[in-house]
Amino acid sequence: MKLKQQLLGGILLLLLCGCDVTHQKTTDTVKIKQPNILWIFVEDLSPYLGCYGDSINKNHTPALDQLAEEGVLFERVYATAPVCSASRSAMITGKMQTTTGTHQHRSSRTTDGEVVPEALRIYLPDYIQKTVPELMSEAGYFTFNSGKDDYNFHYDRRALYTVGTEENYQAGMNGWQGNKSRHYMSLTEDTWNAREDKDQPWFGQIELKGGKTRGTDHIRSGEVLGVNDVPLPPYFPDVESHKKAWVQHYNAIRSTDAEVEEILEQLDDDDELENTIIFFFSDHGSNTSLRHKQFCYEGGVHVPLIIKGNHPDLKAKLRRNDLVSTLDISATTLAIGGVEIPDYFDGQNLLDSAQKARKYVVSARDRCDFTIDRIRTLRTDQYRYIRNYFPERSMMQASYRDRQPMVKDMHRLHENGKLTDYQEEHWFGARPKEELYDIEADPHQMNNLALDKDYNDILLKHRTKLNKWIRKTKDQGETPEDTLQLKATYELWKDRAVFKNAEVNPEYNQFMN
Repeated sequence: MKLKQQLLGGILLLLLCGCDVTHQKTTDTVKIKQPNILWIFVEDLSPYLGCYGDSINKNHTPALDQLAEEGVLFERVYATAPVCSASRSAMITGKMQTTTGTHQHRSSRTTDGEVVPEALRIYLPDYIQKTVPELMSEAGYFTFNSGKDDYNFHYDRRALYTVGTEENYQAGMNGWQGNKSRHYMSLTEDTWNAREDKDQPWFGQIELKGGKTRGTDHIRSGEVLGVNDVPLPPYFPDVESHKKAWVQHYNAIRSTDAEVEEILEQLDDDDELENTIIFFFSDHGSNTSLRHKQFCYEGGVHVPLIIKGNHPDLKAKLRRNDLVSTLDISATTLAIGGVEIPDYFDGQNLLDSAQKARKYVVSARDRCDFTIDRIRTLRTDQYRYIRNYFPERSMMQASYRDRQPMVKDMHRLHENGKLTDYQEEHWFGARPKEELYDIEADPHQMNNLALDKDYNDILLKHRTKLNKWIRKTKDQGETPEDTLQLKATYELWKDRAVFKNAEVNPEYNQFMN
């Protein structure tokens, strides 16, 4: 009997040991098999998608709707800036562009193709040793980027990405870095398939033109919208040029959806889909209409974000309504990749339940192209607060868009007295120093509550929050742009008709003699 018990005990011990070994092997495999991470980084796209409840695109963005169905959709995500280079500079460093001095659009550069002289180079603070792709590479990831970088600091693209660096790099590209790269590399050659070790995890960015898409070739058959199919917001005049610009963005979204479908199919064909965490987002809002891109209303900084993948904290069909900054995408990426998030990061891991929900998100606009301006905005749960530092410069001050039909029509309507009272004041009058909008009650942001004494307490709270943020983050917008950087901007634009024939900002007068 005792022998039988001993034998049974031995067998049980072997079984238990076997289970432990099997479990250990499984655990080790999980530790070794890091997930791939893909940023589908779209240009200039507002969240006018079916999955975001847009009535025009309902049932017309199937690929993205399915991505949201299988992953997490974030309702309220805001870019750090309503323009690409400032927004991208923040995301790739994990730090607000106004803190790192990369807030002026297209700075640390000179005319296209020329080597950037030392005097114009903006270097990141010493505490930022590596960008997000460099941190991922250090952790063993293969890295690639299919499109532009457009960062407002000096760097070597070859240090950031494993693939495509020689083809897409030349001396001087630290200025207009990546603008000459293809927006959409060959999915079968230049992305994850370029790895020599097919077991190596990868982190890559595939750029889509998004709101910059002008044609309709990618749109599925029968899906192209006509000029009268999408109603205009009331802050735009109801004329052909504005209707065309507005519907163009909706068509661009449908085109983007078809491109996303192609990417997902290629991932599946290459057996990469199951082990890939996919982030779909944009650098800022729509560029096809005035008041969105380059401005700090919802249309300029509200962007889509969908994250899908095989991860315990990515629950299918989950919709989150917390306030999110695009800086959180950078932090979450590092966390998923097993990289310790640097303590200087302004973003937080969206998949960490221990993180406190944000009480507000700040976005900032500074010089855009040759137009000198400064706007700060703070988005809280219910309100958007905007501070204009150059209120005497109207919404229609000289800008890169001035030769576009919608801008020409706006001036024509103004000269002929054909704008509504609101449109006339909003576009051509002095801007208010402060703006406050109840987003739920006033989604178009046309009723400025900063002018209503009943909202003085709410206005004061938002003003105080922004003041504290400016001091705490050492907002470099408090200091005028360096003269050398401003002169480089002048040199870049001085021979273009849109600049020569305009009443540009007086800061350029010093270079015009």
